[in-house]
Amino acid sequence: MMDNKPVLAFIALGSNLENPVLQLQQALIELEKLPQSRLVRRSSLYRTAPIGKLDQPDFINAVACLETTLTPHDLLHAILTIEQRHGRVREALNAPRTLDLDILLYDDLECHEEKLIIPHPRMTQRAFVLQPLHEIAPDCMIPGHGEILPLLSACSEQSLEKIDV
Repeated sequence: MMDNKPVLAFIALGSNLENPVLQLQQALIELEKLPQSRLVRRSSLYRTAPIGKLDQPDFINAVACLETTLTPHDLLHAILTIEQRHGRVREALNAPRTLDLDILLYDDLECHEEKLIIPHPRMTQRAFVLQPLHEIAPDCMIPGHGEILPLLSACSEQSLEKIDV
């Protein structure tokens, strides 16, 4: 961003290996410490069944909202660095992982590049993203898709469970 005006960015967090609850709690602390950024909201944690590759442990998921002046590319680099610190290995699509961080939204930006797609391309089909996002931003508008509530209603067959930590 040229003018360095703060924007709201929403980050999805997920883990299903090596104490997933702790992985997410640590990642939230690391997001809080990102330069030029401030963690303004975070959702509850949710337990969800895996999608695609079913023979793996359940996931723990959450969504965080950052106020940031980082560019989308700098934010992507920062969250990939956090993933690496948590031992993230990208073996196959939908494989188990220690930590997965994705930029869901960056204000109302629509970006379609090879390494950066905003809004996240599959977020509107995933209750484990939409429910925690709705929890912290109930009036959220998803560029190109509209209001969050109808999208969440369309995912009602996907089960997720809010967990107490």
